[in-house]
Amino acid sequence: MQRAAIQRILGILLMIISLSMLPPVLVSAWYDDGVMMPFILAFISTVSLGLLLWLPVRNFRKEMRLRDGFIIVAMYWLVLGLSGSLPLILSDSPDLTITDAVFESISGLTTTGATVISGLDSLPKSILYYRQQSQWLGGMGIIVLAVAILPMLGIGGMQLYRAETPGPIKDNKITPRIAETAKALWYIYLGLTVACALAYWLAGMSVFDAVGHSFSTVAIGGFSTHDLSIGYFQSPAIEMIAVVFMLLAGVNFSLHFLAWRNVSVRFYFADAEFRAYLKVLAIVALMTCFYLYITGTFSAWDSVHNGIFQAVSIGTTTGFTTAEYHTWPGFLPALLLLASFIGGCAGSTGGGMKVIRVLLLFKQGMREVLRLIHPSAQLPVKIGGKVLEDRVIDAVWGFFSLYVGSFIVMALLLAASGLDLLTSFSAVAACMNNLGPGLGDVGSYYGDINDPAKWVLCFAMILGRLEIFTVLVLLTPAFWRK
Repeated sequence: MQRAAIQRILGILLMIISLSMLPPVLVSAWYDDGVMMPFILAFISTVSLGLLLWLPVRNFRKEMRLRDGFIIVAMYWLVLGLSGSLPLILSDSPDLTITDAVFESISGLTTTGATVISGLDSLPKSILYYRQQSQWLGGMGIIVLAVAILPMLGIGGMQLYRAETPGPIKDNKITPRIAETAKALWYIYLGLTVACALAYWLAGMSVFDAVGHSFSTVAIGGFSTHDLSIGYFQSPAIEMIAVVFMLLAGVNFSLHFLAWRNVSVRFYFADAEFRAYLKVLAIVALMTCFYLYITGTFSAWDSVHNGIFQAVSIGTTTGFTTAEYHTWPGFLPALLLLASFIGGCAGSTGGGMKVIRVLLLFKQGMREVLRLIHPSAQLPVKIGGKVLEDRVIDAVWGFFSLYVGSFIVMALLLAASGLDLLTSFSAVAACMNNLGPGLGDVGSYYGDINDPAKWVLCFAMILGRLEIFTVLVLLTPAFWRK
């Protein structure tokens, strides 16, 4: 482990992220909401800390190792969550405790969308904008943005990219150079955001709401500028626009790049994960619409647009709502919550275990069934016609076992803190899958649960965002041995 390299890069990254405190200053000045000073103080504090870390080791130039990348990524998301909470701590509106401010910050940056704030409609515009912006920056991964910039500063970025990028296959690059890959991803991300904002605006949102909701839609975050979320607008057109962009954001961004570069959609439908992604969401949406109608919860049309919207929103782990889905009848709340465990595609902004992993687990399970019938048969696992190495299958099983083990431990910790079992289970699921709204006492917001539970859930959000291995590898004694 190279402490000087880690310190230098953390300092640079903190100075970069301090710039995110400046746009809310402009928003505060434009709307004259009186919350300019907390952002200025947060900017000064963050950039000063970055300088203090960077200056003593600014001339250190050794190549960073993969092990250093894991440490930087985990530490950076922790430091980022803490520094991102400064404006919320310093502001009088909302009046948050340190625990609540850190929870809200980490929830935004990990694109979870779990909130401890109520009364959003009366909050200052700069605070509302800052929450939305934090999700947008966290969506594609601030580290990926930094990877595009760090080569200009003489720092290689492959170790950070491999440690931070979501998905089971870390070495796939859509361009030969890692910086070019990061830039390509961000151009696509920015393009989708602009298109989404324009669509929202044309459908009737104000410019402020359109920009804010485009940030959280493309980031698959779920924060809103209103307590009623997307339901505030009472517009089927806005809901369907959200559905389209949530679906697009849940797709592997390398497919978007290939489709754009070759001006062809064939790359989408040739991808096994994409096809499975559409099938899962279609099945969940059909079941939801049908059950809402036959139980008389909504009329036929309302059952269709509410069912489709919530199935896509929860299934992609966005977390927008048009209705309180946790109060829906029968098995629907559990069905939707369980759909979030699958989540989006690898290489997307979505959370959950990722469609490709669930697909591989299913194929491996079927292979074991067939082996019982044909013990001597050679039965390879294939995705898209390609035979996968056993190492990949082993990695997926390892991820799944760690996911389940971590989930159980954190759910038990929440139950031990005094929460009921339904709330404990759904809160960990919603935070670990980066979903946001859960069931029970966390169906609407998380402000009423106790502080120890909130800190456990902060860990769950980071664990889910960095996909288990990046965080848990730091807790193994073998990692720290020379």
